[in-house]
Amino acid sequence: MIKPMTAAQVAKRVMNQEELFILDVRNESEYKDWKIEGNSIHVINKPYFDLLDGVEEIVEELPNEDVLVVCAKEGSSKMVADMLDEAGIKEVSYLEGGMKAWSEYLEPVKVGDLSDGGELYQFVRLGKGCLSYLVESQGEAMIIDSNRMIQPYLDFAEDKSLTIKHVADTHLHADHISGGRKIAEETDASYWLPPKDATEVEFDYNGLEDGTEIEVGNTKIKVQAIYSPGHTIGSTSFIIDDQYLLTGDILFVESIGRPDLAGKAEDWVGDLRNTLYSRYKELSNDLLVLPAHFSKMSEMADSGVVAKKLGDLYKDNSGLNVDDEQEFRKMVTENLPPQPNSYEEIRQVNMGKINPEDEKQREMEIGPNRCAVN
Repeated sequence: MIKPMTAAQVAKRVMNQEELFILDVRNESEYKDWKIEGNSIHVINKPYFDLLDGVEEIVEELPNEDVLVVCAKEGSSKMVADMLDEAGIKEVSYLEGGMKAWSEYLEPVKVGDLSDGGELYQFVRLGKGCLSYLVESQGEAMIIDSNRMIQPYLDFAEDKSLTIKHVADTHLHADHISGGRKIAEETDASYWLPPKDATEVEFDYNGLEDGTEIEVGNTKIKVQAIYSPGHTIGSTSFIIDDQYLLTGDILFVESIGRPDLAGKAEDWVGDLRNTLYSRYKELSNDLLVLPAHFSKMSEMADSGVVAKKLGDLYKDNSGLNVDDEQEFRKMVTENLPPQPNSYEEIRQVNMGKINPEDEKQREMEIGPNRCAVN
């Protein structure tokens, strides 16, 4: 008998490093572009159209039980799961909602405590590699780099009896649609955005200037904005409670941000290098770096958090150890990965210039984030 497996259930198995065998029946190009990955995930690709005449030829490649079939939207995987069940495979599941549902699932993970008894959470979007954050203190909350799906944040805040007072984006995103404005509208929170990234936006916002301090909670946990251009001209980092450094798309655990998603690669290389090699160098090596993205499961700790101390990144991250400036320029402008799907349209949505239907927005976001140099 086949049964559905939700994105939440898959996420738990991925993050807990539990064994899972996946049969991905999308076409080969979609599979190579983007798939479910994890330290204990075993996956093979057999396109659906190659299985229409039967699954007998692939049965020997599968375990005898506990197989998850995956497709884009659910329908094809459900049909193949039925065929595997009839062929004698036990415990066959299909991914409910397909890879679209996987792309949208958010898993909140506690990063650590704040000095006044508050807490910091990282919302992990496993299917997209996006990371967003919720700072909570004394019954108030701030959300940073939120995803398009706003309900998980609202539900989380309600469960913890939090009032969302502030929402911010570290920069104008090009890989995913921000939910920042919608959360602000739903909760009457203040929405913050770097002015240099907002020259074409068609909505009101509060400007994130260098040195801006935002208070969360009665005991004034400070979320301090630091101007850190390079990925975009307005990119802004946050220091939270003198413990955590939210780097947006400037610095990742195993790479650095790309400067080309607004067509300004040559112009912004100098800014990128200055942020990484000078501005961040002035900060404490003990700050825990929390990026807005990750690319590989190797960047995730056993706790489920994607993070690393700044001092360790200066030792281990190859993007921070290119002494020659011309070599650095070449690294961040040549032989870059493909740009994110629909990135120009996504920027237009985040500027408030277009407002596609929900299904169109889902389609625009399908695929990996591709915000890193490699």
